[in-house]
Amino acid sequence: MREQLIRNLKVVYARLWVRVKGGNREPEWLIAELIIPMLTLSAYVYLYKMLNAPPEYGGFVIIGGTMVAFWSNVLWNMSAQFYWEKETGSLEVYLVAPISRMAILLGMALGGIVNTTLRAVAILVAGALIFQVPFALQEPLTALLMFFLTIIALYALGMLFASLFMLYGREAWHTASLLQEPVYLFSGLYFPVNQLPFVVQLVASLIPLTFGLDGIRRVIILGEGIADIWLNVAVLVVFILILLPLAKFALNYMENLGKKEGRLTLRWQ
Repeated sequence: MREQLIRNLKVVYARLWVRVKGGNREPEWLIAELIIPMLTLSAYVYLYKMLNAPPEYGGFVIIGGTMVAFWSNVLWNMSAQFYWEKETGSLEVYLVAPISRMAILLGMALGGIVNTTLRAVAILVAGALIFQVPFALQEPLTALLMFFLTIIALYALGMLFASLFMLYGREAWHTASLLQEPVYLFSGLYFPVNQLPFVVQLVASLIPLTFGLDGIRRVIILGEGIADIWLNVAVLVVFILILLPLAKFALNYMENLGKKEGRLTLRWQ
């Protein structure tokens, strides 16, 4: 048991190191990943200013722009990882190794969190300085709690998606591409989600990002505390308790099913 734990911790570290090293080996990538999101944020901020919207709407855009980086990382750099490994022929190496698949994904998640957090903080600071967004943060610990709960829930969802990408390949890839923009809309990345119709809000409540983003905005922009966002915290905890075991079950199920049907490798490999 102890040897297995140490082995899996080494796997986590190895995948974390590769993700951090690979994501920062080209400095021009970092510049592009900072400038391009700022262009999108600028469009929304200036639109709200033109419409004479309340000043906190600019803050909603900046917070949403920082969190969209995590959603994109979950969707493409984590969920699609096993699909890419399958395409390059290295997935079978992972499957025959005496390690946990969850350890591989955990290392990828931690590495992705490190890279994405650096970029998200840069976008947040730059957006606040350029657009003079009013922050009313009263409880920093509550903001950190909401942030970490949101990240854990998102990456648990990414682990669940990884099993679908691993087995269904391009079908899951196209489905994720199809759902990317609707998720931006339903989760309220650039506006308060309570502005949506009630039926749409019910659909949006199935996405962890909706509750996490709403809670983070209310704490940082509106100055609310833990007593005001306790429902967001509780819902995110429920998401985590459901998604993590479900992701583990889905990975094992999809792996066993793929082995039986011979769908984990490509025909020409």
